[in-house]
Amino acid sequence: MAGLEPVLVNELEKLGANNISTLKRAVRFEGDKELLYRANLELHTALRILLPIKRFRAPHENSFYKQIKKIDWTQFLSIHDTIAVDAVSYSKHLSHTKYLALRTKDAIVDQFRKLTGDRPNVDVVNPTLRIHVHISKDECTLALDSSGDSLHRRGYRTETLEAPINEVLAAGLIALSGWNFDCDFVDPMCGSGTFLVEAAFWAHHIAPQLYRESFGFMRWKDFDAKLWEKVRNEARQRVRPFDHQILGFDKSFKAIKITQQNILAAHLEGKIEVDRRKFQKLPKPGPSGLLLMNPPYDERLAERNIHELYREIGDRLKNEFTGYTAWIISSNKDALKNIGLRPSRKMTVFNGQLECKFQKFELYEGSKKAKKQLNVSEES
Repeated sequence: MAGLEPVLVNELEKLGANNISTLKRAVRFEGDKELLYRANLELHTALRILLPIKRFRAPHENSFYKQIKKIDWTQFLSIHDTIAVDAVSYSKHLSHTKYLALRTKDAIVDQFRKLTGDRPNVDVVNPTLRIHVHISKDECTLALDSSGDSLHRRGYRTETLEAPINEVLAAGLIALSGWNFDCDFVDPMCGSGTFLVEAAFWAHHIAPQLYRESFGFMRWKDFDAKLWEKVRNEARQRVRPFDHQILGFDKSFKAIKITQQNILAAHLEGKIEVDRRKFQKLPKPGPSGLLLMNPPYDERLAERNIHELYREIGDRLKNEFTGYTAWIISSNKDALKNIGLRPSRKMTVFNGQLECKFQKFELYEGSKKAKKQLNVSEES
């Protein structure tokens, strides 16, 4: 995801990936089959793990079709298997992604018909092999999708409220906050609990997909079941205790109920505490901690006065949460000004299509002079 590339690079380095490089909204790396399995299981900030199988120039449609047909697809498929094709293009000559997907499918099917007289079918929901086509100018990369469903689907969201934050974005924001698990984590407007669950995954070293039953690579011809079981067992053994608290609050009964359901679905019973409290009346749970919040962005979320809400957030932080570090994400730049505190750091991230500011506020006790010296603003 845009803005999270450095976090993903750091995750891959810890997994032992080689030759890591940053692309636009993507990270390239090298590794063996075990790393492919671990990446799908353990990465917090990846959406899909794609395995490139061929790169070629495709200045026009005919050359594209011929290059696809040159690949020996029998090493990946049989006539009893199914395929799906996703395409992304940044080419003037090959810009119609649905047509590119269709021509990819045609090349594969035509090869099988010539060899066997029969063909694999298309299944866009749950195919044996999902193929990804990426074209930039006339350079084409063909890759196999090892993940299947997007990795942001952790499987714990039994229900959500309006405008939930994406799981991968939530995990990435926690990493960007610099939280090193040496203090409490607090979400005072927890909604359906995404920040809380992702914080618990990080703090307890729980692989985000530990309880997921199906990945794309499991349907590949070279799937190694014993290696996969080894990878999962080692991930289970890396789970660790956390010496502080993960706490969530919300003013809504419904939000608290949904959060509790999602905590159970994530197998995190006893690791997260939630309570119904309005932030404007919330006392700080302890002397220090990291507070991360995703307040409403605009009037569509039934806040009568968004600027007044942000003013109240700033007042509560200033008057009650001294000793804490607070991070706030919002796409409403005007409302953020009403926080009334000087951010010590600002980052730009995207929540879906919304460009957001992710801002850090260090809530020091002491003189205004000391605060001014410490609150040095930086734009990143």
